[in-house]
Amino acid sequence: MAELIWSDHALTELEGIFDYIAADSRLYAQYTIQNILKASEILHTFPESGRHLPEFQNLPHRELLLGNYRIIYRYVAPEDSVKVITVIHGSRLLKEAHLNE
Repeated sequence: MAELIWSDHALTELEGIFDYIAADSRLYAQYTIQNILKASEILHTFPESGRHLPEFQNLPHRELLLGNYRIIYRYVAPEDSVKVITVIHGSRLLKEAHLNE
């Protein structure tokens, strides 16, 4: 079972998502963050379950899609760990700078 590690950047993005949604509905903000965290739990068992990033096919990063959000991660097989790099809204342009750890 792979270890799931959230980067500081990914946690900061989750806080930003929460704050943005909570401006209208704190309950829906909690629901959204809980769903993102729950969806990422599959990576413990199936670390390569997401698709490769369409924008950056040459990079080892993958993504899980959850509603309007992209959970971007990288699986490190020798360490059997999954590092969540960022969570980004699907309408935002994904830049390679977002993938820096």
